[in-house]
Amino acid sequence: MEQLPVILGIGAAALLAAVLAVRVSIRLGLPSLLLYLGIGVLLGESGFGIQFDDATLTQALGIAALVMILTEGGLTTRWSAVRPALGPGLALSTVAVWVSIAVTGTALHWLLGLDWRMALLWGAVLASTDAAAVFSVLRGVGVSKRLAGTVELESGLNDAPAYIAVVVLATGTAVDWTLPLTIVYQLVAGLVVGLVFGWLGAQALRRAALPATGLYPLATVAVCLIAFSSGQLLEASGLLATYAAGVVLGNSRLPHRSDTLSFAEGLGWLAQIGLFVLLGLFASPERLLDSLVPGLVAGAVVLLLARPLSVLISATPFRVPWREQVFLSWAGLRGAVPIVLAIIPLAQGIPGAQRLVDAVFVLVLVLTLLQGATLGPLARILKLSAEGEPREIQLDSAPLDELAAELLQVRVRPGSRLHGVHLDELRLPTGATVSLIVRDGNGFTPDGASRLQERDQLLVVATEESRAAAERRLRAVDRAGRLARWKGELGG
Repeated sequence: MEQLPVILGIGAAALLAAVLAVRVSIRLGLPSLLLYLGIGVLLGESGFGIQFDDATLTQALGIAALVMILTEGGLTTRWSAVRPALGPGLALSTVAVWVSIAVTGTALHWLLGLDWRMALLWGAVLASTDAAAVFSVLRGVGVSKRLAGTVELESGLNDAPAYIAVVVLATGTAVDWTLPLTIVYQLVAGLVVGLVFGWLGAQALRRAALPATGLYPLATVAVCLIAFSSGQLLEASGLLATYAAGVVLGNSRLPHRSDTLSFAEGLGWLAQIGLFVLLGLFASPERLLDSLVPGLVAGAVVLLLARPLSVLISATPFRVPWREQVFLSWAGLRGAVPIVLAIIPLAQGIPGAQRLVDAVFVLVLVLTLLQGATLGPLARILKLSAEGEPREIQLDSAPLDELAAELLQVRVRPGSRLHGVHLDELRLPTGATVSLIVRDGNGFTPDGASRLQERDQLLVVATEESRAAAERRLRAVDRAGRLARWKGELGG
């Protein structure tokens, strides 16, 4: 009890610093995880002197944090956005993982002299992209909904196969003809468990009459956690079950949906902050210097060989344009997930696991700095950045749940064909309307004769049923002008 005020004070100060770091990271265009890791290192043995080296506890807390992050990711995933990218997303989260493991493992076997099991273990740890790292950068890039949906779906789904591969290699599971069947069972069963619990949870929450609004977000998150536990008890993929349950719940007509999403977002931030600070606390700067060369070698293999090749093999059958393939190759950011996965063999006591953890830590820092700082410019060079892409806005003060309405923010970028278009020429679907235009810092309520100009910012109100059609129409006019439909541009 005497130490409780000190512990709570340090924890609250670290949390407050991490929250303030979000604004700094957004301004710099870098994932906030770097700053969180820095806070953890500052609190650790080389800073304030807090000793923490319990690999088993770190693994358990890391997996728990990943479950919460996947819960938030599933709940905030919009099915209408990821559905067009379902094929490439699934291929990138499965086929690309196995290709990346094979390519990375083979290359590191020859370059670093690792035995085959350890080399493939390195490949499995590095095969998963990190949703938290990807979207802290991606949200400011402004790529198309379909491309962003591909990255979002991949980041949400590829943790499960990578985790399975790490566990198989770390536990020394025999590799025979039953192994592929076991992996397929874990993935399929995990998906089924998540879909079932998500559907049952949505039905129950819609019929429940809970006495307080704040209980609905708690119940929603609890359903996702039960899906994880059930999946693990059935020897299926609990991570995949968590994400699938979250997607189903997040796209259902839940009571107090906006409150639930806000709560899940805050919980996700808390899990990310806690996880990254914990991993920074676990790291040792002295050991990291010794792992600098292996980490840089592994990073070069992943960035320049394994990731591009896995994207090429997975995306080409779906006729993904080469420019988008280049972007997908560069957008595969590694964050906390590879570090957590690397701690699994360390907790198992596998020789050489500490070197793996340290090298992955170095790799994550270097690749996050490199890719995070260049992802936006790369999108602009490849002409994939669209500043006029409609974005959803969350407003707690608006009773949008009762109205079944949503708010979109649209910016008329320089060179957009929206410039010069009158509002009545937009022909937005029934249920969608432009309610406000902000021009040169001044807002006004438009009418049908109002004419759009470059750098205008629009506030579009749309019902849930009309949202997708409104986005398609805005994209079509943005690219082809008021006669978009006659030119065959449908904004898909």
